[in-house]
Amino acid sequence: MKLTVLKAAKRTLFFAGLLALGTSAFAQNKAIDFTPGMPFSNAYIAGNTLYVAGQQGPDDHGKVTGTDITFQTTSAIAAIEKVVKQAGYKLTDIVSVTVYITDLNDVPAMNAVYKKLMPDPKPARATVQVAGLIGGAKIEISVVAVKAGPQIIH
Repeated sequence: MKLTVLKAAKRTLFFAGLLALGTSAFAQNKAIDFTPGMPFSNAYIAGNTLYVAGQQGPDDHGKVTGTDITFQTTSAIAAIEKVVKQAGYKLTDIVSVTVYITDLNDVPAMNAVYKKLMPDPKPARATVQVAGLIGGAKIEISVVAVKAGPQIIH
């Protein structure tokens, strides 16, 4: 009898956890840092996942400053951290990174900054060479972050 009640209680907790995960996913969907008139948001939360649009790290006036890849990479990661924190996430929640870079010769310098500023363990990453970026930037970085939900132990 005790074993059956215990199994039923565990099963109930398991399904209650699934229900909580499912309903919270719909309740949390929202745009982060959307400017009316712009064709995108800086980030979007869907369930427990944060999708951050490509960040170049512009100055306060929206202009890309500095032609040095080290400076631009540092600025882009700082912009990502700002958006991630604004959404209530941390850099350690990042699970995937896409780096768009205009010159593959800049990858070693970009990697030096990236290794220093991105926490361990490093997220999965793709690096793609592109013909050009808006504003004359040399680099743009987008990320996906996931908050761990309630852990269901059975």
